[in-house]
Amino acid sequence: MNATGFEPAPDQDPDTASAPGRIVLLTTSHRVAPGLLSWPAWQALHAADRVLCADGAHPQLPYLREAGIEVDETSPTAEELVGACAGGHTVVVVATGEGEPALTDGLARLAGSGRIQMPELELLPASYDLPGARLLDLVQVMDRIRAECPWSSQQTHEGLAKYGIEEAYELVEAIEEGDRDELREELGDVLLQVVFHSRIAEEDPDAPFSVDDVAGAIVAKLIHRHPHVFGDETASTPEEVKAHWLRTKAIEKQRSSVTEGIPLGQPGLALAAKLASRVRMAGLDVPLPKTEGIGYELLVLAARAEAEGVDPEAALRAAARAYRDAIRDVEG
Repeated sequence: MNATGFEPAPDQDPDTASAPGRIVLLTTSHRVAPGLLSWPAWQALHAADRVLCADGAHPQLPYLREAGIEVDETSPTAEELVGACAGGHTVVVVATGEGEPALTDGLARLAGSGRIQMPELELLPASYDLPGARLLDLVQVMDRIRAECPWSSQQTHEGLAKYGIEEAYELVEAIEEGDRDELREELGDVLLQVVFHSRIAEEDPDAPFSVDDVAGAIVAKLIHRHPHVFGDETASTPEEVKAHWLRTKAIEKQRSSVTEGIPLGQPGLALAAKLASRVRMAGLDVPLPKTEGIGYELLVLAARAEAEGVDPEAALRAAARAYRDAIRDVEG
């Protein structure tokens, strides 16, 4: 037993002592429940001559031992690990969260030196992140920020409302500008608002809910409103899909007016276009007000844009950007 607590391999038979053996670096994801390992990982663990782990608190260890696998809690050097493989032995190293960089760097230096015969080296992912797994990290980070940050811990839904509006507009701007890096960042900022509000909602004494409740509700809504995907209905065109959506939404909401659910606090052009859209989709014959004034003229333009498939807000922003550029040209 040496200073690291690592016991080298016993003397080998002369006929097998020259066999270099095999090192398997087993990596796992903390976003997957401990014990849920791939079949190749379990095979490697059961077939190994030794299984090592430097972290005695590694979340996988209780499950490995429950499966009858003996794990040595030790942190060998690269030289010691290579020595343990001599004679054709297989040693599995259960990597810590950092991935054992010191050990892998040491093994790389030994391999590059050309002084010794290296064992076979294999990186074996034992569990994989599913798509969306990084969202778990975001939830954990938000939990800690809410608990430990003096500013974040005091925020309310009402206090954060303005940021939701700002982030939504910044997302729209990134889309219209075509900046991919900015788009990714702004999507993250919008996602943060969802997770932040959900975290605050957990603390409500009367009607708490979590981000899982938020996700569960939207999943159920999407499935219900897409019977052509998850049910027996069929839809081959975007128009048929929209008809399915509106029909199921009408059954869900049981609204008495097509204007219900339209937020009146949105920008005026968007509001006018949304009202015109609801009227058109419902097949109603509602003449536009004949009153004179700029507001009514804008209403007519917004309704015309909606009928032609043009977003009046986006069209006005594009025109405003062109006007901004003209201003800068004159200034320049």
